[in-house]
Amino acid sequence: MIQLGINPISWTNDDLPRLGDDISLDTCLREACEAGYAGVELGRKFPRDSAHLGPILASHRLRLVSGWYSLRLLERDADAEFAAMADHFALLAALGSSVMVVCEVTGCIHGDQGARLSRRPHMPPQRWTEYGNRLTQLADRMQAAGMRMAYHHHMGTVVQSGADVDALMKHTGSSVGLLLDTGHLSFAGEDPVRLAMRYAERITHVHCKDVRPTVLTRVLNRDTSFLEAVLQGVFTVPGDGSVDYPAVLGPIARAGYRGWLVVEAEQDPAIAIPSVYARMGREYLARTTREIFAP
Repeated sequence: MIQLGINPISWTNDDLPRLGDDISLDTCLREACEAGYAGVELGRKFPRDSAHLGPILASHRLRLVSGWYSLRLLERDADAEFAAMADHFALLAALGSSVMVVCEVTGCIHGDQGARLSRRPHMPPQRWTEYGNRLTQLADRMQAAGMRMAYHHHMGTVVQSGADVDALMKHTGSSVGLLLDTGHLSFAGEDPVRLAMRYAERITHVHCKDVRPTVLTRVLNRDTSFLEAVLQGVFTVPGDGSVDYPAVLGPIARAGYRGWLVVEAEQDPAIAIPSVYARMGREYLARTTREIFAP
C-alpha cells in the first residue's frame, strides 16, 4: 500500500535555519495532518528520543517515515559508521520506521550559501570500489537489524548527477537501496524517468519535489549555491513544476514499490505558505497515484 508523507522542510529548513525558524513543531505537525498526510520525516525541531517524540506524533495522528543521516564513509569504515548511527537508528526503529535516508556528506557544499554548485565535490574514480564495498557492508548490517538503506543523491555532494548514481549502483550490492529524488535529479540535469526505469527494483524510498524550469535555468546560468537556488524558488511541490510524475512513478509501481512517497519541497515559508503547498502536493499525488498504484 502506497503511503503519502511529507518532510518538515516546507515549514522549517534544516540547512538555512532562518527559514521558518518562527514556525513551531506543533504548527508543522498539525498542518501536515490537516493536509491529509499519514507520516512525516524528521526535522531539526523534532525531539530525538522516542519516549518524547512518539506521543507528539501520535497526538497528530502521524507516523515517523524516516530521517536523514549524514554518512562519512569516505573518512571511516562501515563498523565505525554503524556505531556512529546507533542513536539515530534506535530512534527510527523504536517509532516504526523501516527505511533510513543516508547521504555521504564528506566535502559537501549544499549547506554553504556562499559556495557555488560548480565547486561541489567529486568521487575520486579510484575510490568507487572501496566506497561501494563500505556502503554495502553498512547496508548489510542495517538490513540484518531490520532497517533498509535509502541512499539520497543530493546536489552539492559526491553523488549528485545521474552518472554518479549509475556509479553508485554499479559498485554496491542489492542491500544498498536508492532514494529517488525527482527534484534533485532534475536540478542535476538528469531525467528522473530514466533512473526510475533503470533502478526500479532497488528504489527503497521516494522524495517527490518538483522544479520550476525558468528558475532552474536562471540559477544554473548564474552558478548559484544550492541554498540560493532554494531561496529563488527552484523547488516546489509535485504538480506545480515540470516533473512528469506518472512517467516516474509507473516503473516503480510495476516493480512492486509499496513504500512512502514523501513530499519534500524546500521553499521560503514566508512566500510559499506551507499549509497551502502541503495540501497542493498531497492532492496532486493522491490523484496521480490512484490508478498507477491500484491493486
